[in-house]
Amino acid sequence: MPAKVDVDKCTGCGDCVSECPTEAIKIENDKAVIDEETCVDCGACVDVCPNSAISLD
Repeated sequence: MPAKVDVDKCTGCGDCVSECPTEAIKIENDKAVIDEETCVDCGACVDVCPNSAISLD
């Protein structure tokens, strides 16, 4: 299951974008958006998010 973004917690800081090894994340309208087809469920974005806005469940 691909990572999910809690848009209420996401501030659009972009830390997850630079951490993603598959470039599956982009910022749109000041929120992180994850491409489910590209995401490999590695958890790098979860670990780097300062707002705990991304989860793998």
